[in-house]
Amino acid sequence: MKKYSMGIDFGTLSVRALIVDAVTGEQVSEATSEYAHGVMSSTLPDGTPLRAQSALQHPADYIVSMQTVISRSLESAGLAACDIAGIGVDFTACTMLAVDEDATPLCFLDEFAKDPNAYAKLWKSHSAEDQARRITELAEREGAEWLKIYGGKVSSEWLFPKILETLECSPELFERTHAFVEAGNWIVRLLTGNDVYAPSFAGYKALWNAESGFPSNSFFARLDPRLDGIVGTRVRATVDSIDAVAGYVSRQGANLFGLCEGTPVAMPIIDAHAGLPAIGITGEGDMMMMLGTSGCYLLHTKDKKDIAGIGGYTEGAVFADIYTYEAGQCCFGDCFDWYVANFVPEKYSAEAREQGKSIHKYLREKAQALSVGESGLLVLDWFNGNRSVLCDSDLSGMILGLKLTTRPEEIYRALMEGVAFGARLIIENYTDNGIRVSRACATGGIALKDELLMQILSDVTGLTIEVANCPQACALGSAMYGAVAGGLCADMSEAVARMSKPTVKTYFPNADNKRAYDALFAEYKTLHDYFGRGENDVMKRLLKK
Repeated sequence: MKKYSMGIDFGTLSVRALIVDAVTGEQVSEATSEYAHGVMSSTLPDGTPLRAQSALQHPADYIVSMQTVISRSLESAGLAACDIAGIGVDFTACTMLAVDEDATPLCFLDEFAKDPNAYAKLWKSHSAEDQARRITELAEREGAEWLKIYGGKVSSEWLFPKILETLECSPELFERTHAFVEAGNWIVRLLTGNDVYAPSFAGYKALWNAESGFPSNSFFARLDPRLDGIVGTRVRATVDSIDAVAGYVSRQGANLFGLCEGTPVAMPIIDAHAGLPAIGITGEGDMMMMLGTSGCYLLHTKDKKDIAGIGGYTEGAVFADIYTYEAGQCCFGDCFDWYVANFVPEKYSAEAREQGKSIHKYLREKAQALSVGESGLLVLDWFNGNRSVLCDSDLSGMILGLKLTTRPEEIYRALMEGVAFGARLIIENYTDNGIRVSRACATGGIALKDELLMQILSDVTGLTIEVANCPQACALGSAMYGAVAGGLCADMSEAVARMSKPTVKTYFPNADNKRAYDALFAEYKTLHDYFGRGENDVMKRLLKK
């Protein structure tokens, strides 16, 4: 009897596969493969320049890396492809592809190989900020009710700004496009041959809700007459249920990926959302902190509330009959890698190597010796723009209080405190609007590895934070959906009971640190509002120079 499910998790830089025994919950093997082209932010592989704030990927990387991890995970587990009873897929979102009638990405065609708009527009591509602003302004003028679901503002990370950008920058490519699809839905098409539209992608990234559907085509036509009829033609109008089986691995999918023909495939889901069942976040008031390159804060509630500054809410996107609210930070772990790669002196790197430590661990140890506020630094964590609560990718980061005596570890700790302040602002935006946080559980590589940052998060927010023993939460969540699709579990409640991972460590707020951070947070909030809410738009003016 088959008892294994496979979760395939497409992240920002790599894809990973996880095979799980759905009876015991044991994770039997995993494999990871990095994308050959990574994230393209300045040029295409042939040197074609990209628009400012672009973040593109080559969809061929998704296929090659997926083939690699499937093969390696099966080999490591000593399993055959037909031992897998069900498959689940998650993907970063919105990651948009323009495809032809056969679901071939247009960048695969010679005629569009040099067109940046033919490549996958990654979730953190912010080059469509102007288009997002114009969609928001039109919705505001017309009093569109759906805008309230998204906190009052459309993000450049989402589907329709990216479509409008493609239309305006590459009209020939737009005309040639058969469909604009989420990469997660596209992967399911490659596996099964079926076109699907998962509710998480539609609900959080494409302005759809279960009650009223998408905005009207007449709305899009008022943005640009060439968009008339976009929903139902180049954007699939029908949205599927998260509980549905997306399809079964086709002969072509089996040959392409080394899988067994006929294997059930679950409906795809946004990567961070897949982490919710993996760590047992199922009920009202439970909040997941997904901490990786970005930070994502997800909450369940039975109530429908319109809250300014969130990323949206959708009923039935993760679990049936409950609303899941999303907000987040465009830059979390990214800022530490950016700082280390560009600003840490060689002396520090040499000392870290001599001690056999990573540069991050070396800096953390030095930063841990500092007291709250000792450095005199304050950071605005907008190094990749602001997702929540300002939803403005034209904002930029700030390090305030630098002196000639400032040391690298002081900046490193200030970055930690800055992302923690950003997280607190998001959490308070929830609670101030009547959505309670009764439990906080963190997952992701940072949650498991960085004890200092987790303690700072607890001190800054005042929350007790549980850390789940789940380094691959997204892949595990996808495997859980795969287990349900494959009949190994009757429903997601059973999958959570069998397969979710328990708390491995709990962080409690230090009262003295909390008081000190309250004072610093007040200063952070002053800067946040001054630069982020229009009183001084110097960041935007500098960006345009």
